Amino acid sequence: MKYLKKFFRFVGKALTATRVGLTNLLFIVFLVVFITTLTADKGPTMPEKAALVLSIQGRIVEQKIAVDPAEAFTQQMLGGKEKPKETLLKDIIFAIENAQHDTRVGALVIETRDMAPAGLNKLQAIGKAIEEFKSSGKPVYAIGDYYAQHNYYLAAYADEIFLNPHGGVMLEGYGRYRTYFKSLLEKIKVTPHVFRVGTFKSAIEPYIRDDMSPEAKEANLAWMGDLWTAYKADVAEQRGLEPEQLDVSIESMLEGLNKVDGDFAQLALNSGLVDALKTREELRQPIIEVVGQDPEHKSFNQVWLGEYLSIIRPHQAPLENKDRVGIVVAKGTIMNGDQPPGTIGGDSTARLLRQARLDDSIKAVVLRVDSPGGSAFASEVIRNEIDELKRAGKPVVASMSTYAASGGYWISVSADEIWASPTTITGSIGIFGMLTTIDRALDHIGVHTDGVGTTDIAGISITRPLDPGVSAIIQRSVEHGYDQFIGLVAQERDMTPEQVDKIAQGRVWSGKQAHELGLVDSLGDLQDAVSAAADLAGLSSYDVDEVKRPMSFKEHLLNQLLNGGASLMASDSPQDFSGYTPKSQFMTELQRLFNDLSVLNELNDPMGIYARCLGCEVY
Repeated sequence: MKYLKKFFRFVGKALTATRVGLTNLLFIVFLVVFITTLTADKGPTMPEKAALVLSIQGRIVEQKIAVDPAEAFTQQMLGGKEKPKETLLKDIIFAIENAQHDTRVGALVIETRDMAPAGLNKLQAIGKAIEEFKSSGKPVYAIGDYYAQHNYYLAAYADEIFLNPHGGVMLEGYGRYRTYFKSLLEKIKVTPHVFRVGTFKSAIEPYIRDDMSPEAKEANLAWMGDLWTAYKADVAEQRGLEPEQLDVSIESMLEGLNKVDGDFAQLALNSGLVDALKTREELRQPIIEVVGQDPEHKSFNQVWLGEYLSIIRPHQAPLENKDRVGIVVAKGTIMNGDQPPGTIGGDSTARLLRQARLDDSIKAVVLRVDSPGGSAFASEVIRNEIDELKRAGKPVVASMSTYAASGGYWISVSADEIWASPTTITGSIGIFGMLTTIDRALDHIGVHTDGVGTTDIAGISITRPLDPGVSAIIQRSVEHGYDQFIGLVAQERDMTPEQVDKIAQGRVWSGKQAHELGLVDSLGDLQDAVSAAADLAGLSSYDVDEVKRPMSFKEHLLNQLLNGGASLMASDSPQDFSGYTPKSQFMTELQRLFNDLSVLNELNDPMGIYARCLGCEVY
């Protein structure tokens, strides 16, 4: 009994010490934030004349992945693994549009070294904003040590492109190469049971083949060809070249390099891709002549994208009209249940649509889709809410971003109008299911599963062989899902199921092709879709507002306090344009391999049936 008392006394003291320690730590955190807030500067300021540096960080997205403010603050205070950087497309466009009329902004500098590969339609939207900026008469410069294909697209809109003398430009076209695991799965005795409908539904090919099927190659080349044609046309128009001059081959590149002794930078200059080869010090001079010199850093007066947004946002005009067009963003993989922003949840996204339906000030809704699909069940939950919006008399317009394929098309199809970019990746109308069993692998190491059940269905498990009858049941369910999908498309697009089936079969199309086939109504960007929604609602004067889940008081307080403190400690981009460390090719490919496998973790449909395009990712 004496030892038992000592034990409980020890536990009690440990719990008390833990509680006191956590309380003290929380107090210290709040104290640091409070002191930092009091002693910090008011925020970034801007010279009377400066260049806006379009410094895009990470991936360009329609919606950022949710980050816990407390987690972000802890990372800033204590360090830790950084989450992938993201920049909102609407923020980039808003900054450029504002800078066009801002007398303090004398030039635009495109600096995209930290920008991740991006969908062509997003790049086109930014290019359109840059083109509008140029109409103000203010110069646009592009500066870079090296231009990959996605960086160069934006650089092409500049009046002058500067390249480091030791750099280069690489335009390689579009490609889609995947990793295939059939032989590996056979060697480790893992059996993938695949159920699908659609000749072109290639999502599960990596698990049942060692190469890309002829059907998948045919479909992929078709839509990638449209994207490459559009890319070449846009860049050639900006640079005063012929589109054919941008076609590359190993032979032509080698021939060009031989003429300049292997100098990639000189090859880019000779080809008309850049205007001048300049070191970092040299490129500053022409910009200084336009906006003046920063005496502290001896560079041109400048304000970076993140700084500029924080300067102009407080002065952003409030909503004035009582009527609004609400935008619901559906970005990411479609998953069942509640999911955080940056991913589509059947319940959470449907709840946003319901929120828009019950808001009397919202007269029309634009569903902004940027998704390769996912759960068929969750897709239908979301689509049902679109039907409810229409029944409530509120028109719905679907606006397709980079992807609106498979489940992404499913949630779009019931909209009153569907708008897509010519370079949107859409279609992929097909269904698949997959169940992996490891009974052979377990048998190989001497592990076996046995037992009894009241029916022959009981006990389905990945540790047992899949009964042929169960396989037939799942396949029949997948076929039913496909029939539902094409029936839905036929009903909403005023087509027969037979007509839909011919252009379905899991095949992926570009937005341009989809428009020709009748899968979308019009070609245009988000603003075009918003205007169409307003017209359908009969609105002549209206505001546009994104529909978001309202934060609780606790969430709002934590976000204001911790996120504010974290932002005060964040360092800004270096002014000497140094410090960039590109990823190695090995790490890039390794990350791609892990991404291919990690997609399986996102598949949580309760029936195990998916409308997901796994072969759409291309930049």
